[in-house]
Amino acid sequence: MRTRKIPMRKDVVTGEMAPKKDLVRIVKDKEDNVSIDETGKKSGRGAYVSIDVKVAEKAKASKKLNEVFSVNLSDDFYDELIAYVDHKQARKELFDNDK
Repeated sequence: MRTRKIPMRKDVVTGEMAPKKDLVRIVKDKEDNVSIDETGKKSGRGAYVSIDVKVAEKAKASKKLNEVFSVNLSDDFYDELIAYVDHKQARKELFDNDK
């Protein structure tokens, strides 16, 4: 049986490469709206952040996504990102039993 290639992406906060499934995609569309891409398929420019609350908090502290997308994001967006990452991290810990 063939081994599948695991798509890797770079975390914009830490600069580390990680499997795409272990990252959250943030996307900026043509109208400069930045949102969390839950499906990973929205059109627009994407950036990835690890599913780790500490990394999301670091992104908020450094305003890294403002720099990446060249826009001013509110603290509310970063709070939403932290809550989303916290939720995804908890689900991963609960349901990722294959490792």
